[in-house]
Amino acid sequence: MKKKCFKVILLLWLFLLSSFTMCYPVFALSPASDTIYQGIDVSAYQGRIDYNKVKNAGIDIVYIKASEGEHLEDPEFRNNYEKAKQNGLNIGFYHFVRARSEEQAIKEAEFFSRVISGTQPNCKLAMDFEVFGNLTENEINNISRVFLERTEELTGKEMVIYSNTYDARTIFSYELANKYPLWVAQYGVNTPSDNGKWSNWVGFQYWDKGRIAGINGNVDLDRFTKEIFLSNSGEIPAPINPSPEEIKNVIYYTVRRGDTLSKIAASYGTTVEEIVRLNNIQNPNLIFVGEVLQITTSDKPNREPTSTTTTDYTVKRGDNLWRIARRYGTTISSIVSLNNIQNPNLIYPRSNSKN
Repeated sequence: MKKKCFKVILLLWLFLLSSFTMCYPVFALSPASDTIYQGIDVSAYQGRIDYNKVKNAGIDIVYIKASEGEHLEDPEFRNNYEKAKQNGLNIGFYHFVRARSEEQAIKEAEFFSRVISGTQPNCKLAMDFEVFGNLTENEINNISRVFLERTEELTGKEMVIYSNTYDARTIFSYELANKYPLWVAQYGVNTPSDNGKWSNWVGFQYWDKGRIAGINGNVDLDRFTKEIFLSNSGEIPAPINPSPEEIKNVIYYTVRRGDTLSKIAASYGTTVEEIVRLNNIQNPNLIFVGEVLQITTSDKPNREPTSTTTTDYTVKRGDNLWRIARRYGTTISSIVSLNNIQNPNLIYPRSNSKN
């Protein structure tokens, strides 16, 4: 009798488990509408892109990184925008948020608006806020709200929130979900998971190792719905002029053996605290050889942190100054100065560059 009861209970349990599994798609997040546009999102990491090939590969929408933090314009932003526009692609811009206070969020919104001023995107502007450090959930949502509202005020354009499924479910508030559409990232699935806040998605980043003709290496792959498009695609207005103390140079520095943050800060006329904040460094006493740091400075470097030996390098197809600088442990500004480069965004294959 006991054996028979066990079999019945086991069968009932297996039935319930299979029923739950078959019902799982109910908990998936649906697209906002039926028409789907194929897209990618790009930054300087993709180097120079052949947008004619990208267009012919069936891509409809390209989201372009414009800026990061309070001072960093993506080195390929202008080139990406102009080439994508020339080839008839639908264009959106995104900003990578580094703010740790509402005041910094306002400055980042103003910087983002200055960078993209004079352009004509036809897709909503995107906030990419995913590195939170020690911020509380309430602080994250307040910073997000301030950045989104200030950017909308300055540009006159609608905004979208980019987020992975975990942060959409656990971090961002119902208030933000009710006001801004979602561009969600979840890899290796056909449909993103429901997060309990947004009822649908207007963007879905489904893979980070895509291969598209016209792009060397991997690129993020996305799907978008018609709700990603702006209702007003007019030119973004002229920027608010920054005060003189806000105008800073931005460089990339590759950490070398023997470096410390205090040594790097002294060399570039900045502070350890500023480097820590800008790069979201958790332990200021622990940096790694080969790590690339963003450094802002209003003055010229006091000195180069290491020796100034030069190397001849022949530019190859797909190269940009950021990649070359990272490869040789130098900075974009050093290469520009040494080679008397007039336009850092324009270098040609087979030309010799000293590093």
